[in-house]
Amino acid sequence: MLTLRELAVDDSPAIRRIYSGASVRFTHGYGYQMTDEDARHRVARALESARTSPRPRWDFGITVVGDVIGMISLRVREPGLGTLSYILREDCWGNGYATQAAKRVVDFAFAHTELKHLEAKHHPANPASGRVLAKAGFTCLGLPDLRAEDGVVVPYPVYEIRCP
Repeated sequence: MLTLRELAVDDSPAIRRIYSGASVRFTHGYGYQMTDEDARHRVARALESARTSPRPRWDFGITVVGDVIGMISLRVREPGLGTLSYILREDCWGNGYATQAAKRVVDFAFAHTELKHLEAKHHPANPASGRVLAKAGFTCLGLPDLRAEDGVVVPYPVYEIRCP
C-alpha cells in the first residue's frame, strides 16, 4: 500500500538511493549521482521548509510497505500557483506509484493550501512522466522552449491542473 509522509532526518540514505542510476537521467544535473552529503542537505532543506510559515514547499516521501521508494514535492511558485515534481527509484517504475502519489498531492494541495492551480513539466525524452501527469488529471499546455542545465534549449511539455 502506498503512503505519503513528511521526510524525516533518517531518510537521507533512502533519498540518496532514489537520486541515483537511471532515476536521475532526466533531472536537473542530468545523470548526477547524489552523495551522502547532498542527501542530508536535501532532507534538511525539506525539514526547514516544514518549519517555515507561510510554507514554501512540501516534500513527501513516497513509501510502500514502509520503504521510501520516491519523493514528491509541491512548491509555491507565486500566490495561488504551485509546481509539482516527483522522482522514483528505478526499481519501482511501472507500478503506478507516481500516479497515485501525484493524485494524492493534487488533492492535498487543493484541500489544504491556498493553491488553485498547479503546473508540472517533464523532459521530452521521458514520456512516461507525461502519462503520469495525464492520469493524475493534468492537461498538457504545450511545448515551450526551456533552457536545460547544459544550456541547450529544449521543448519541455508543460502541464496544468486547476482546482475544481
